[in-house]
Amino acid sequence: MKKMQKGFTLIELMIVVAIIGVLSAIAIPAYQNYVSRSEAASGLATVKALITPAELFIQESGNLQTTTTLDNIGTTGVANSLGVVTISAENTLLFTFNGTSSINAETFTLARDVDTGWACAASGTMPAVDGCS
Repeated sequence: MKKMQKGFTLIELMIVVAIIGVLSAIAIPAYQNYVSRSEAASGLATVKALITPAELFIQESGNLQTTTTLDNIGTTGVANSLGVVTISAENTLLFTFNGTSSINAETFTLARDVDTGWACAASGTMPAVDGCS
């Protein structure tokens, strides 16, 4: 009578481990890229939410200055755990990522031009996000 095999052979287990290794080598960098893009999109959405209140402030009170606070333009509740929004120059909103995100110390800058309106610029090695280059 023939004895039945129980369990897996060593070669079968090694093949499974090799397949898992190849899949994780592809999946982990793709996931990290996804996380970076989603964090960038979150930061951009946070600063873009301030365009309307900032525009209203500019029309009613003049230009945004570095002394103008976000409270002055009526946006006390704007928060994002990935970074902070400031008014960095005349009619310029700046979102700076802090150390809690994978995008550290990069910025989104929204600047208002009298003729063309609000324009967005990204610094450094920021991942591509729709609406800002």
